[in-house]
Amino acid sequence: MKKRVDIESPFMGKSEDLETKTKETQRNIKYARCCVRDSLMRGEAPYASHLLYTQPGILDDNIPEERTFGIDAGLELIKEFDLTAVYIDLGISRGMKYAIEKANKEGRKIEERTLGENWEEEYNKRVGNHSHNGLFA
Repeated sequence: MKKRVDIESPFMGKSEDLETKTKETQRNIKYARCCVRDSLMRGEAPYASHLLYTQPGILDDNIPEERTFGIDAGLELIKEFDLTAVYIDLGISRGMKYAIEKANKEGRKIEERTLGENWEEEYNKRVGNHSHNGLFA
């Protein structure tokens, strides 16, 4: 059976300036996708709630109550997972810290991981040749 892995990476940008914050969030989404791919390439079964619940039409991460719904739902699903993989190239966000605390309380193994400095370049190459180009932002 594949190892079930909770993927933790930053989602929302940190800047006060809305335009910059939006760009940071877009970068963080790319990064999270790379984290999921990395986990898959390790032969794992990854789950990244922040990529699922924040899609347009599901929950809005800018609305605190909806953000809490998403975090709580994700943490409920991963209770029986084997591992929490914390991807640290872009730092550790508040949401990631919360997930790490929960993993510690629940006795789930925590592993820090990195993708390396060329992750975004590699992402852009893959996306440029992807068969579903245009379907996703």
